[in-house]
Amino acid sequence: YPTDILIPGMKLGWNRTKNLNKNLTSWASNNDPSSGSRVFAIENWTVSHGLLYNKGQLQYRIGPSYRNLVNITETEEEISHSLNITPNVSSISLLQLTHAGALRLMEFIEGERHILFYFDVDFCDFYNVCGDNNYCNFVINTGGNCVCIPGFQQGGQYAYAWGMTKSRQRCVRKSLSCHVKEFKKIRNMKLPDTQYKIVDINVG
Repeated sequence: YPTDILIPGMKLGWNRTKNLNKNLTSWASNNDPSSGSRVFAIENWTVSHGLLYNKGQLQYRIGPSYRNLVNITETEEEISHSLNITPNVSSISLLQLTHAGALRLMEFIEGERHILFYFDVDFCDFYNVCGDNNYCNFVINTGGNCVCIPGFQQGGQYAYAWGMTKSRQRCVRKSLSCHVKEFKKIRNMKLPDTQYKIVDINVG
């Protein structure tokens, strides 16, 4: 059972035959190794996602760059994420969830640390920050803003977030044309949340 660190040979995620889920749990503080409030979990969805929780509330969903750095197994028996075991004894990789809630993948080569992946917090990292038919556009040094995807425009307000006390612009469809046979390609997007979706993983 991992604590705040995943090492090669260990698995995060679901053993479906035993209904067992293994997560990373942060330290309470930088000097206190008791269990903290941050948890990194692998969801039991058709396309598995790495999700970061704080005090039981979902805050962030890990982006596509993470999926390129770990081994992902999605079968009837298990959904798991793991690190490669290398024959090079002078090199080892570690995935750590810090007490502050950051996720980092480190590689130690002959004792020297290299950061391969660091999931920090910015505006666009918050889970579902922009809502339906929006995407979050992050610009270095200026932050992020929500933009309607092509074919949609801002229209009306709706309540959102914790306590439903805030409101923001909602993107609604401009018009639906059955004569235009075209798919819009939008780059640098995360895969959709598949918790309430049907996914055909055999489609290329």
